Amino acid sequence: GWSPRGVFNIEGGCYAKTIDLTREREPDIYDAIRFGSVSENVKLDRKSRAPIYSDSSITENGRAAYPLTHIERVVESGTGEVPSVVLFLTADAYGVLPPISRLSREQAMFHFLTGYTAKVAGTELGVKEPQPTFSALFGEPFMPLDHMVYAYLLGEKITQNDTRVYLVNTGWTGGPYGVGHRIALYHTRALVKAAQDGSLDIAGYKHNDVFDVEVPNECPGVPRELLDPRGTWDDPAAYDRAAAELASKFKENFEKRYPGVDLKSMTRVR
Repeated sequence: GWSPRGVFNIEGGCYAKTIDLTREREPDIYDAIRFGSVSENVKLDRKSRAPIYSDSSITENGRAAYPLTHIERVVESGTGEVPSVVLFLTADAYGVLPPISRLSREQAMFHFLTGYTAKVAGTELGVKEPQPTFSALFGEPFMPLDHMVYAYLLGEKITQNDTRVYLVNTGWTGGPYGVGHRIALYHTRALVKAAQDGSLDIAGYKHNDVFDVEVPNECPGVPRELLDPRGTWDDPAAYDRAAAELASKFKENFEKRYPGVDLKSMTRVR
């Protein structure tokens, strides 16, 4: 939640996915799963009783829960200051969204209302491969009020607090699912760090006309070619077609769900 005094966590713990978990990729989570934690749908080695995180024979949706005391650098209060940076997370199965984009207030409200991501195997029943989906507010089933109420609130808070908003794509690059590959976690972490400390803004941005977002020219620790997904595809023309298709779906979804809405006029809660 986001109140005038800052942000606060509604949940009280962590329920981490374990599929293909390694200490190298997720050291905090890996080391937190020890005596006192609870594992679900995780196969064990019959002799050593060690978890086999690469085994998805039960489901890809293996999980683990653990006490906060198993993690270092926790904030036990579950609260923080008013955010200077907000991140929207998406997993683009088309492989056409930049790994990070800076959003204006209007762009942030648009993507908040759109809630684009991909359903992935393991978290959605019957899903064998990623499927593009739109879940308003990035969590539509959990939002009881009219969507526009939350959009007004977000726009107002962005303006009041001069908050920077970024759309972070943890999905595919170099092509769609089945052709390209997931964006490396260490690159996503570098992008998030640069967004938080402001270094992402140093080299400036270029406008992506297809998705109407601002794409950074450089980021420390991230190859420049990764920032512009078109250059990661073997066939740029195929990228253009896929990007146009997704942009069309954005427009179609928004016009269908929010007919007549002018984001530029949304300046205060009504």
